[in-house]
Amino acid sequence: MIALLEAHRAGLLGARHWTANIVAGVIVGVVALPLAMAFAIASGVKPEQGLYTAIVAGLAVSLLGGSRVQIAGPTGAFIVILSGIVAQHGVQGLQIATFMAGVILLLFGLARLGGVIKFIPRPVIIGFTSGIGVIIWVGQWKDFFGLAATPVGHFHQKLWTLIQALPSLHLATTAMAVLSLLLVLFSSRLPGMRRVPGPLVALVLATILQALFQFEGVATIGSTFGEIPRELPRMQWLPVTPDRVVELIGPAFAIAMLGAIESLLSAVVADGMAGTRHNSNQELVGQGIANMAAPLFGGIAATGAIARTATNIRNGGNSPIAGVAHCITLVLIILALAPYAANVPLAALAAILFVVAWNMSEARHFLRLLRRAPRADVVILLVTFGLTVFADLVVAVNIGVVLAMLHFLRRMAGSVAVSRQNGSSLEQELAGLLQAHGLARLPDDIMIYQIDGPLFYGAVEAFEQALSDTGGVPAVLVIRLGRVPFIDATGLRTLENLVDAQRAKEGRVVLAEANERVRRKLQRMGLTEKTQGADPSASLERAVGLLIEERGA
Repeated sequence: MIALLEAHRAGLLGARHWTANIVAGVIVGVVALPLAMAFAIASGVKPEQGLYTAIVAGLAVSLLGGSRVQIAGPTGAFIVILSGIVAQHGVQGLQIATFMAGVILLLFGLARLGGVIKFIPRPVIIGFTSGIGVIIWVGQWKDFFGLAATPVGHFHQKLWTLIQALPSLHLATTAMAVLSLLLVLFSSRLPGMRRVPGPLVALVLATILQALFQFEGVATIGSTFGEIPRELPRMQWLPVTPDRVVELIGPAFAIAMLGAIESLLSAVVADGMAGTRHNSNQELVGQGIANMAAPLFGGIAATGAIARTATNIRNGGNSPIAGVAHCITLVLIILALAPYAANVPLAALAAILFVVAWNMSEARHFLRLLRRAPRADVVILLVTFGLTVFADLVVAVNIGVVLAMLHFLRRMAGSVAVSRQNGSSLEQELAGLLQAHGLARLPDDIMIYQIDGPLFYGAVEAFEQALSDTGGVPAVLVIRLGRVPFIDATGLRTLENLVDAQRAKEGRVVLAEANERVRRKLQRMGLTEKTQGADPSASLERAVGLLIEERGA
């Protein structure tokens, strides 16, 4: 359900809830101010574009998303992808790709794929978020230390360039950055500052110092980007052409996939903190609309922001009113305080991103997985992390998911057991039937096999290997399917080949105990007719009884 409607149904839009939600929204807006500008600059666009994104996308997600406490805007997770798109396709290319990503997210939500995306394995998520954290951290060295070097190329090349340039760091810039970093980390411990966000304290104090003393050589928003406009952007259509769509489809999918993962992770975290239950498909719809709208107003890609969402909940936000208040707060800040942003040192924003990078890296979870996770999960974690840092985020996620799937399939295939049934246990199970037909034991030319687990393409080898150990061709081969929850096309084809091979040798295959879903698939494949019309859902006793009766006749 749409978050706004759910909040209305729960009675959370009443006047008695407004104060708490407005206060929470104002606090979140203040927290979002430095982050939005920092993320925009790190992504290769102007700082005001981060603010426009937080306003437009934040409003859309709050009203139309699937979580009533979700706060959306630019996030650190996007920096690596967006900066690469800007470098290759320009800012306009980024905005077109973002609009396309919004369409993809909208289609994901309408196709009800929200539940599927949540199944991406934890080692993959930790691997790429930790990798992103490392990239963001190294990427801010230039502004943090005031380095003159311009790193280009792959990560290792940029890292080496920055290391070589470190001896020539700018002292005033570095001092400003260190002071800002200390304020971000420890300002909340000062008397009366517990509820004031550290990033805001660092931003304001660093800006005041730079405005008063005008430290020479310290880069600021004004010296790098010019003044932030004291107005809101007008809506402008993007020049979307078929050629641009083809050119940007890859980056658009990358933005959409990362946005979907990040927003749903944030919604899950919010559920745990607020005791809510989000609608994953509606959340994707809301994120899609947000990413379609943001670039039309000069913004960039947005998704659910875990830190801002958590701040909203901790400060009493429980409805979309808080998200709307957060957007209004940012609008008022732009209209009233935009001219003062010219003196914001980039070193202060770099210090804020240092902390963001640390939080994104989830170092504790990363090390815990390294120490305690199964070996295969550790390999997936390290491969995803390494590819994120040294290759490409999209490649890392794709390969990480593929490796996780292959590992899962290998384990699933190993859990499927195919066993021949004979001896006293089988005779005891069929004792009544054998006694009724005057038999002491089951005829030797009737061989019974049981499959435990799904008969899918990963388990076919185990099935074929078990059948190859029969030591001859029995007249009748009975396959018990009672413990087979599902069967895929490869499993069906394997059964069909077995039936055909038995018929060619004048033998027969009888299927028994299949559940309703498996039975329908067997009928659709035509295996019911090939097994002489025998009901594949019949019990073992009935199937064997019919065989004995046919022989008696």
